[in-house]
Amino acid sequence: MRRHTLSPDYRALGLALAVTLASLGVAPAQQPAAAPAPVKIGIVTFLTGPAAAPFGIPGRNAAEVIIESLNAGKAPAPYTQVGLGGAKIEAKYVDEAGSTAQVVTEFRNLVQRDKVDVVLGFVSSGSCLAVAPVAEELQAFTVCEVSGTPRIFEEKPRKYVFRVNPHATMDNVAAAKYVLGKIKDVSVYSGINQNYAWGQDSWRDFNLAMKTLAPKATADKVLFPKLFAGEFGAEISALLTSNAQIIHSSFYDGDLEAFIYQSAARGLPQRTPIVFTTGETSLYRVGNKLPDGTFIGARGPHAMMAHPGPLNTWLQQIYTDRYSMAPVYPAYHMAQSLLGLKTAWEKAQAKKGGARPTTEEVSAAFEGIEFVTPSTTVRLAIGNGHQGISDTAYGTFRFDKAERKPELVDVVRYPAECVNPPADMDSVAWLEGSMKSAKCE
Repeated sequence: MRRHTLSPDYRALGLALAVTLASLGVAPAQQPAAAPAPVKIGIVTFLTGPAAAPFGIPGRNAAEVIIESLNAGKAPAPYTQVGLGGAKIEAKYVDEAGSTAQVVTEFRNLVQRDKVDVVLGFVSSGSCLAVAPVAEELQAFTVCEVSGTPRIFEEKPRKYVFRVNPHATMDNVAAAKYVLGKIKDVSVYSGINQNYAWGQDSWRDFNLAMKTLAPKATADKVLFPKLFAGEFGAEISALLTSNAQIIHSSFYDGDLEAFIYQSAARGLPQRTPIVFTTGETSLYRVGNKLPDGTFIGARGPHAMMAHPGPLNTWLQQIYTDRYSMAPVYPAYHMAQSLLGLKTAWEKAQAKKGGARPTTEEVSAAFEGIEFVTPSTTVRLAIGNGHQGISDTAYGTFRFDKAERKPELVDVVRYPAECVNPPADMDSVAWLEGSMKSAKCE
């Protein structure tokens, strides 16, 4: 093969040109710095099935517009830095529908096959309970999102698993307080909750809170239909025979909406008020099918009950502009999870002088952080700094006939320290101890 080489004359000419440019103060052209490698996030939520419409799709929608805004550097302060520490976010969305065994398999695929940096998501408490020990085994950084069972950090300490959004104890203590503030002299109450970790834990916490706050009151009908049963004729009949003055339900997904339609058709919520701890997700969907006077929670002070501010305005605007509907609380939970991750990532990166942090470094930075969100302020104050707490709120449903839209009135806010257990005590022990450390001023 013939080689082409520069003659001595051409080499001399090139050297002379370089010397001339240097003498004129002209630096040789340099290649632009390479963009940092993207941060890969596996986002797991219900994309199909009965939990998709009220929970999974709003969460995925929120992730899409939030990540797009973060990658463009268009989020409000203190989240103005592009992506995570200047690195763009790449998201892969995985359907949570299926058995817990399938969810665990998909989790392993994200970590071992797709090499994601973070797994974020899980609506179902059962999913997060199944994934948590696998995350520890694989040393995979994981942020549980909507799932609310307190058991994730109370049964065993975690190193790589975090949850920004408060757990179900807050929801049910606040529900009991709101009920007793609205209905005087409650003596009998009933409950209908799904028969798995979320429903069982929710009823346990509500029942224990009622025993402390209204010790003379007793539980009458305590019903646990199968998860995703979809048909509740027998349970509605049983509740119609109850003398309860309030019915507690942590139903979510399609079960929540099916129960609303079926019970309203038979006059149950018109006869006995119901407190729905996750009811905000369905207000726009069921509209005036839900009777006025129903008590509604949003698993935090989210959506209609969010604290006003630039971050809330930003989320409301980017979500509504894209999807022509207001974000419900699963969208706020997704926002909190992503912004908590961003806060921890950039804290770890700053500590490292701007270099990309490792999983171990982000985990260490995440512990105990406090940060602002579109609806409130979150502190990872319990679960050894892995579990978030915040204030919360409840309101009373009313359908605005003139505007033809739902609204919440008589909103009451509860401080974080009033409705969450302290750092050194698990939920059941705190509730059984009459919540003595609660600070509700």
